[in-house]
Amino acid sequence: QVQLVESGGGLVQAGGSLRLSCAASGRTFSSYIMGWFRQAPGKEREFVTRISRNGGSTAYADSVKGRFTISRDNAKNTVYLQMHSLKPEDTAVYYCAVRVGDTYEYWGQGTQVTVSS
Repeated sequence: QVQLVESGGGLVQAGGSLRLSCAASGRTFSSYIMGWFRQAPGKEREFVTRISRNGGSTAYADSVKGRFTISRDNAKNTVYLQMHSLKPEDTAVYYCAVRVGDTYEYWGQGTQVTVSS
């Protein structure tokens, strides 16, 4: 069992930046691929980005490529999402998740990001 707690969301103007954090419990954090997802009102949850166990490999949705950066600190059991050049369409609840095998099994409670125009 892994528990995840996201933080860092808030209200920001278009063009601004935010950094989200996701703190994980447990001693096996470094063995997990971690991902960020988001869900906007009235829409399905969508993949944003993921990072490999050692942080050496990342993948991004086309909609955030070049603006968002995922990173992790295994010593702190934390994964980050740095977001720049935010757009109103980035408004959503952002979730971090742990991938076990091919499935994201554990999810945080989410943190709200609101981008005003």
